[in-house]
Formats: sequence, structure tokens, C-alpha cells
Amino acid sequence: MPQDTLKVPELSLIILIGSTGAGKSTFARRLFRPTEIVSSDACRGLVADDENDQSASKDAFELLHYLVAKRLKRGLLTVVDATNVQEESRKPLVALARQYHVLPVAIMLDVPDAVAQERNAQRPDRRHLGRHVIASHRQQLRRSLRNLKQEGFRHIHHLRNVGEIDAIQSIVRDRLYNNRQEETGPFDIIGDVHGCYEELRALLEKLGYQVIEEPMTDVRDLGVRVVAPLVVLPPTSPPDPLSQKEGAPVMHQTESPGSPSPRERGPGGEVTRKAIFLGDLVDRGPASPQVLRLVMSMVRDGTALCVPGNHDIKLLRHLNGKSVTINHGLAETLVQLGPEPEAFRSDVRRFLDGLVSHYVLDGGKLVVAHAGLTEEMQGRGSGAVRAFALFGESTGEIDEFGLPARYEWAREYRGRALVAFGHTPVPDAEWLNNTIDLDTGCVFGGRLTALRYPERELVAVPAAQVYCEPVRPLNYKLLAASSQPLASLPDGQNEKLTASSYQLEAELDIRDVTGKQFIETRLMRGVTIREDNAVAALEVMSRFALHPKWLLYLPPTMSPTETSALPDLLEYPAEAFAYYQRLGVERVVCEEKHMGSCVVVVLGRDEAAIQRRLGLVGEGIGKCYTRTGRNFFTDAALETAFLARLRDALSTAGFWEKFDTDWVCLDAELLPWSAKAQELVKTQYAAVAAAALAALPQVEAALTEAAARQLDGVEALLARTTARHQAAAHYADAYRRYCWPVYSLDDLKLAPFHLLATEGRTYFDRDHAWHMETLRTLALADPGLLRATPYRVVPLNDPAEVDAAIQWWTDLTAAGGEGMVVKPYDFVPQGKGGLLQPALKCRGREYLRIIYGPDYLLPGHLDRLRQRNVKAKRNLALREFALGVEGLERFVAGQPLRRVHQCVFGVLALESEAVDPRL
Repeated sequence: MPQDTLKVPELSLIILIGSTGAGKSTFARRLFRPTEIVSSDACRGLVADDENDQSASKDAFELLHYLVAKRLKRGLLTVVDATNVQEESRKPLVALARQYHVLPVAIMLDVPDAVAQERNAQRPDRRHLGRHVIASHRQQLRRSLRNLKQEGFRHIHHLRNVGEIDAIQSIVRDRLYNNRQEETGPFDIIGDVHGCYEELRALLEKLGYQVIEEPMTDVRDLGVRVVAPLVVLPPTSPPDPLSQKEGAPVMHQTESPGSPSPRERGPGGEVTRKAIFLGDLVDRGPASPQVLRLVMSMVRDGTALCVPGNHDIKLLRHLNGKSVTINHGLAETLVQLGPEPEAFRSDVRRFLDGLVSHYVLDGGKLVVAHAGLTEEMQGRGSGAVRAFALFGESTGEIDEFGLPARYEWAREYRGRALVAFGHTPVPDAEWLNNTIDLDTGCVFGGRLTALRYPERELVAVPAAQVYCEPVRPLNYKLLAASSQPLASLPDGQNEKLTASSYQLEAELDIRDVTGKQFIETRLMRGVTIREDNAVAALEVMSRFALHPKWLLYLPPTMSPTETSALPDLLEYPAEAFAYYQRLGVERVVCEEKHMGSCVVVVLGRDEAAIQRRLGLVGEGIGKCYTRTGRNFFTDAALETAFLARLRDALSTAGFWEKFDTDWVCLDAELLPWSAKAQELVKTQYAAVAAAALAALPQVEAALTEAAARQLDGVEALLARTTARHQAAAHYADAYRRYCWPVYSLDDLKLAPFHLLATEGRTYFDRDHAWHMETLRTLALADPGLLRATPYRVVPLNDPAEVDAAIQWWTDLTAAGGEGMVVKPYDFVPQGKGGLLQPALKCRGREYLRIIYGPDYLLPGHLDRLRQRNVKAKRNLALREFALGVEGLERFVAGQPLRRVHQCVFGVLALESEAVDPRL
């Protein structure tokens, strides 16, 4: 009975082969999605308006190959509908499959010549075809059948007649062996073991696993059993459909039975952790058979995954009878395997032979491979992928130690997935561009290291001894960075060299921030950065900003309230309260708005903390920078004193111990305003006031004399001039309130209002009242420098509390205060429609003179200003807020500098959008 299904790999290039009239297009339309089919006839139609114009074939096939390449690049199954009966027509398609590391599949539709001729005769556009064309196609098809495997096809389906073709009712898409995206962890990813059994056992026990040795009563027994620890994780959420980007591994759901399924959760939401071994289980160490028994047992019981290393594959080749060079520790492994029973050696052979080159896990967010894997190879299947996963990529040269010089692929890595790998021993696990090398040279006397995922925590145990002297020292990079032996370096120089991996991450690529950008964020689906805005930001960042490693966060702009209808008032708290109440917010926090400069402070407990966390050497214990990433201080001595005093205040308050951190990021206001805006005050505000107060009294005197002569219209002009004179005086009083001379550190005041981040966490999940109280306690440690921000919590369903808050604002502004900021109680406010405004500013009547000019309350001016539209400003505030949160969360999560900088740069780019700066 003819089969009714065909199996193909879920990611493959399917090449239909058959003569004209064989039914390829009908077959494709029946079994594949329309978007998956690339047809040569359709391409002729696109380039020539005629699907049968053979003169357009060259252009049509250029287009076909282009479309196939684009789909394969994006990881999409593709079907080529063309005759493909000649080897030269299949050759470029197979080459594309190799280029994009997908599997080529041949489906041959072999129908009798008479059937093809009859079908063509029924189509007006094919009636002219001679019998010789179909005969020639069939002959070429038959010849091709013998050579398809040699051409590179690993899956060949030969449908020998119409009955077999029509019997096919479905295509089963077999999942690739490396596709484990449904497994979300938690995982413990363990670096190269190399026969170090005691260290492996100690590491597993440190990770919470129970290693139980058992008697071997049967040749199938492995003598060891491992029980994985249970942990409780929050419920998983479905993947964001917009989280994929071009080049990221795209895995479509397989329809084949027997696929692995996600681990079920217990009644309390608990799941077992799973170990992942990065290969090189054997060679050099004292106990390779014991390591194999343990790992094989864990993989068999479902408590571990394992990818092969190059040493494992070399052992496999030897066990399979292949000729290999007995070096690099293989001799020791073979001696250790000598006393083992043949049944165990057979089990080892089957185990190693079944290992998959790499795995893609957790929805494409994690990739594990022995030697790493570039983005375009992740989730693909080819010999080149397997070779890279085992060996990495060599430059073709030999280094000074006689070993192959390897291409450092991680320097150029820009992928979304975290790649955990080993293969190259290093003194410490190295993070670089969202990749981490976990081979810390245990067999060479270093450590055996594991990465906890998704926690991104490192756990390690030291080697009991040096089992093998390395040909290339573990610290050879540090030795190469110095012309003298490492042991002879002056004190402190050693630590400076350990920042080398951060130096690599400092090499930001301009291509990451230029052009149109789409930045995915947790709070918004995505934020678009236009190319012209990116150009403006690049100018500021290149010429004026601090070193990018300092710029963890840029604060968002803030929208004002909607316009008030009250006389002589442009902004009023009632509009802010009404906005939030309308969107379902029950409580808000009202904070006094300081008239200073908005700053971000990144501060370490000492320089070592800054070097460790930011990779900055010799740049002090911190920085205080503005909303545009520029250093606030121009006086280096004043900056040093300010940061040291703030650090001491944190120490006095017990901050470092309470938050278990050695660095902090604060959002704050630095007073006075004139400390940073001195030139602005002199050239803009003071100049306007001085000119007005010098000229208007003289104009007023002249008009008074004219009015005494009772000239027509002078009274009205005099009244207007007198009002302008008074307005200019109020204007001067308004800005002078926020200016005082800064001669020393004692003249500065810092008012922090957000504790943004410390080691290992951000504080966006804490409410604003918590932030206010936490920072008020901090301010008590040094009242001379730090100012606690007055605030009040207002339940919006309590009219008395709302009235009291409005009166508080009235009193503040009447006394010369700038106004207040109204924030939802929750730091990240969400409503039915998504993210809400994180804050609204409500500025006082007199303060707004500084913004809109002395005459803004005069007749006509205020009516015009009431027409202002805050919609664009609010949209901008939301996007900048989402980017700011995203960037800082990426930093705390240990993501590479370029990923953090992408968000920071995005905020700066958005600042160049055409929005009224007075809002």
C-alpha cells in the first residue's frame, strides 16, 4: 500500500524534481504553505509578465535563488518548484543549502511521458511543447537518480507514479535533534571535565545534586545515580512573537511523534534542575571511565544533556576502529578503559555516537556547544555546523606554543542567544558579547565551573591537583599583555590585566546604532529609532559623552499635566489626578520637584568595584552625569570630593551591607540649578531680565509724561508697559530663587529620588514610597550633602486627601517652589491599555515664567499657550522610560555592553525628536 506521508527535516530546502507536466506545482500547493513555495514560473511572471517566457529564465532564476537565500537566512523551510532535472540547475540550490546550513531534500515526481503530455495538452500555455521536451526531462531525471546522494542530498523521496504521488496526504516535519526550545530550564551548564571525577562530583553536590554510587549487578548498570534538585520557578509565559530577529534560530513546531516535551511542574510549581555538559568528558584526567558512567547515567535518566567535545569524538573514532593519533591525553583514557568490560565500552561508543553537536534551548535564548557557535549556525544542521561546534574556527596558523591559532568568534558575536561553551581553557569564566567560556582548566590545576541558567550565577570548585601540565598556560593572554612574567608584575598590575575581556566588549560597532533601529523592550513591544535621530545622537555621544561603560541608564523625559482651565494657571494638580484616576490608578505619590539638574550617579565602594563590574581602570570610584550622558563636573577635584563624600555617606548608613553590593546607580537632582547652568543663566535669563528692567522703566516714564498730555491711546500702552515691567521683575525673582554661588562642596545638595540598581538586581519592582523612605534614611547619614525629598501618598478615591495634596502644591509654589511630580504608586504602572505615564510634572505659576518668558501671563499669551498638545511629549516619555528600564535590566543581567548601550543610545536619539522643549 502506498505511503501517505513524507518526512522532511523541519528546516530544509526541498527541491522538487520532475518533468514539465509532472504535477510539481499541484503537489506543492496541496502540501505546503503558499509562502513556502518559490516557483520558477512565478519568478518568470514577476520579471517578464509571462510565466512561459523562456527568454526571461536567466533573470527568473536569479530572482529565485535570491528569494531562496533570504528565506534560508531567516531559518524558513523553502520549497523550490522548478523542473530541476539537470545537475547544473540543482547545484546552486545545494550550494545555498550548504551556505545557510540547512538540509537539502529531493522529492522526485516520476510520471510516465504520456501523463505529462496529456496534462500539458490541457493547458493552453503548454500545448506548443514538443514530445521531445518531456522525453528529455524524463531521461535527465532518471540519470539524476543515481547521483543525488553524491550531489549532497541526504533525504531523497522517489515517487514512482501518479498513484504514489496522489497518495501523499501530509508532510511530517521532523524536528532537528538540536531543537530543544521547549526546555526552559533551569539548567546547570558545566565546562570541560577531562576525566576529573572527584571535582565533578564535588561540583554537582555544590549545585544541589545527590550523587549516589550503587553496586553494579548487571553489565547494563553504570554504578552511579544522580538525583537532581527541585526548585520553584514562576509560571512561564508564551514567547513574544516579536522577539525574533533576522538570523535568530526559528524552529517551527514539528508534527512528528516522539518529540521531547517540557518537564511537568509539581503541585507547587517546582521543577528539577537539569545539568548540561559541554563536552570533553575524557582525556588527561585520572578517571575518564567514572566521568563517562556518571554523565551517561544522568543523560539516560533525563537529568542531563550532553554535547560532544573534540576529545570525545576522537575517542569515538578510536573505538570505531579508525586510525587516530594517540596524543593529548587519549593514551591515559585508553589505559583507564582497558580493565572495563566490553559491554561498557560498547555503551560508551553508542553514547558518544548519539551526541548532538549543539542544543538550542529556552525559546532560542540559550545555545550550548563545546567550542561555541556563531549566530547563523544556531539551530542548523550541517557538517560545517558540527565541525565548528567541536573545534571552533582556526586561522590556519600555529601559535608560539605549537597549537592551532583560533579565530575569536565571540568578539564579533551579535546574537540574541546566550552561547555557553568551553574548549579553550581560561583562568576564569569569561563573559564576552553574550557568550561565556566555561572551560576553566580543571585538569590543568584550575577549576571546574558551572553556569546556573537563567540565574547567570557561576559556581566552581578548585582542582585537587595539577593532573596535566598545559602546553599553553591558562593565563597566556595576561602574559602576552605584559612584557614581564606575571609573578613579577607590581602590586595592582595583575588586577588591571584581568579587565581584558571588558576591553574587548568596549569595542562598540557603529553599525549597531546607525540606521533605523528597532529595540525590543520588556515594557513595550518595541521602540523604533529613526535614522536621522540616530545621527544626531551619534554626534553628541562621540563628542561630549562619558565613556559608554559609565552610561548604564539615561532618565526619561517627563510630560506635564494637561492644560488647566483655571485663570492665570497653565498647570494644576487636579489634571494629573484626573488622568491617573481615569486609567484605574488608585494611589499616587506626590513628590516635591527640585529646581536643579537631573543627574545619574554611578558609584562604587572603591575603584576595584568599578573595575570588576564596569571594566574601567583608573577612572575613579564613580561618575555623576547629566541626562545626555555628559559629565556633570568640570572641576576634577570637586568631582572627586563629591563622590568620596557620597560614598562615605553610604558607608555610614550601612548601605553596602544592607543591599549586599559594592556599587549603586541612583537617579537624583543636583542643586543648585546654577551649578551646571551658570552660563545659561547669565546669557539667557539674566540678560533678558537686565534688558527689560533697564529699558521698561524709561519707557514707562516717557509714557507717563505722554499720558499727562492726554494723548490718545497712551493710557492703554502705559498700562501694558507697567504690566510688562512688573512681569520682568517677577521673572528675575523666579530664576534667582534657584541660583546660589558654588564655591565648594558644601554649596552642593544632592536629592536622590530613585534607587535604580545594585549588584544583581534593579528596583523597578519597588513602589515609589519605598524609594522615598529608603533614600530618606540615606539622607540622614549626611544632611549637609544629601536632601530628602518631601512627598505624600494620595489615595485618589479620598476627596479630602486630594484637596490636601492640591493645597500642598499651592503652598509649595506660593513659597517659590518649582512644583511637584505626580507618580503612580507602582514604579512601572500598567493599565488596561498597557504602560501608563511613569510621572507627570505639575509646575507652579511663577516657575513657568522661566520656561515661557516674563510675559506669558499677559492677555493673549496664556490663551495661546493653552492650545499646547502634550500627546507627542507623553509618547516620547513612554518610549524613553521603556528604553531606560530595559538598558539597566540588561546591564544587571550581565548582557554585553553593546546591548546596554543600544538602549542608552536610543534614549539619546529620541531626545532629538521635534517635541516642544518647554513642555
